[in-house]
Amino acid sequence: MTKNRRRVSYTAGMAKRRSASRSHSRPHPGRAPRVIILAAGLGARMRSTLPLVLHRIAGRTLIDTILDTAEALSPSEVVLLLGASRGQVEPTIEGRRVTIGETNTRDGSARWLLGALDGKSSDLESVLVLPADAPNLAADTLARLIARRQDAKLDLALLSFRPPDSAEWNRVVRDRGGRVRRIVPPIEGSVRARSAAEAHSGIYCFRGPALERALRQLAERDPRADLTATVEVLARGGKVEAMEAEDWREAWSVRTRRELAAAEEIAHRRGIERALDAGATLIDPATTRIDATVTIEPDSVIHPFVILQGRTSLQSGCEIHSFTRVADSRVGSGSVIFPHCDVEGAKIGERARVGPFARLRPGTVLEPDVRVGNFVETKEAALRRGVKALHLSYLGDVEIGAGSNIGAGVITCNYDGYVKNRTVVGPGAFIGSDSQLVAPVTVGEGAYVGAGSTITEDVPPGALSLTRAPQKNKEGWVAKRRAARESKTGPGGSGSR
Repeated sequence: MTKNRRRVSYTAGMAKRRSASRSHSRPHPGRAPRVIILAAGLGARMRSTLPLVLHRIAGRTLIDTILDTAEALSPSEVVLLLGASRGQVEPTIEGRRVTIGETNTRDGSARWLLGALDGKSSDLESVLVLPADAPNLAADTLARLIARRQDAKLDLALLSFRPPDSAEWNRVVRDRGGRVRRIVPPIEGSVRARSAAEAHSGIYCFRGPALERALRQLAERDPRADLTATVEVLARGGKVEAMEAEDWREAWSVRTRRELAAAEEIAHRRGIERALDAGATLIDPATTRIDATVTIEPDSVIHPFVILQGRTSLQSGCEIHSFTRVADSRVGSGSVIFPHCDVEGAKIGERARVGPFARLRPGTVLEPDVRVGNFVETKEAALRRGVKALHLSYLGDVEIGAGSNIGAGVITCNYDGYVKNRTVVGPGAFIGSDSQLVAPVTVGEGAYVGAGSTITEDVPPGALSLTRAPQKNKEGWVAKRRAARESKTGPGGSGSR
């Protein structure tokens, strides 16, 4: 792996994104493609007990990423070809609308594909074949590839690209007229020559009958034939074209740990570019991580060492401070999350303030203008508009009414050893510091709970509840204690230790 493969400038990347944003043709209506994903490889070069397609980039497994891309094309069917790793992979995609096929990895990929067609290719307008190890593919690019094959009535349209160094990629060979003739192994020679080479991505869009014809020829000739051989077969008597990807990073595939790290870096840079193009301010892009599924609105501010994961959305004008992770959460307009917070599965309303050192666990809902302060943990908690919980509290399985104040050290005791029970605090209530609310329990609207109380019964609206022992003051007690000690040890004596 050369350093050139990882050197991608923000400026160049954004230029590519802008050029790709113009409108492109789409597949013709009623001609939905059949998508076949090749995922039978074990990924031995990864040196891992985990199948290749279960490794993660930008928070998602390779198999989830390619399936999401395929589903965005509204295909007639998605066929996933698995090999020996089927037992590990199949449970991870439960619920997906996908047909599972199993391959014999002793055969070549051409035989795999022939089996997947199952003799039903004659009525297929387009068959899109994708590798499972290409995590940066864009659905728009694949849609253009399909449309190009349909519009030009091609037997095959394949996706090519020009990486900074094509030393490890098969390459496209054209004749003097520029027509695609075949796919050959990686080019030898200088870096300059390799950087000019047109590489093959392993992404194909076939006309169904032409594909089956080529596969049957190859199967009779060599059961271990690779899918790349279909290019030469179809180029001899049919129409084959290569469409070059506008952004070479889309075609990057993963086979080794080094390539996995490089793909992660590509995903990182693309996430940064999306955020910047969306109008966000990134104080230090190099230390910021943004998953591909994150959405960001204009004027959001992201500080160094922030991680945004999963289906997170940042609405306009919010601010995320350093050393904070936000996963699968919505952050409302004008909200601020201060440093060292962990937010997962939460919904944060407009103008809320969270942290520093707060933890919002799944099921947390903060309505507008809520303030959750330092070392506060929430779980399955709904804090209505304007609630304040600023210090050292655990709020689990609770609903807190609008305008209530939660004092320092308040705990909702939600677990009785068998089940989780719920606490309800009415609007405008005041819960004094260091109180415990033992669920199930309700504190009524406008009620007060005195500091240091343990509440085990419902508190009526507008009532004051106290459970601590009465305070007793013993005047002169300190002097009497000192005198008693001196009588045993003498003036100034320290006694035994």
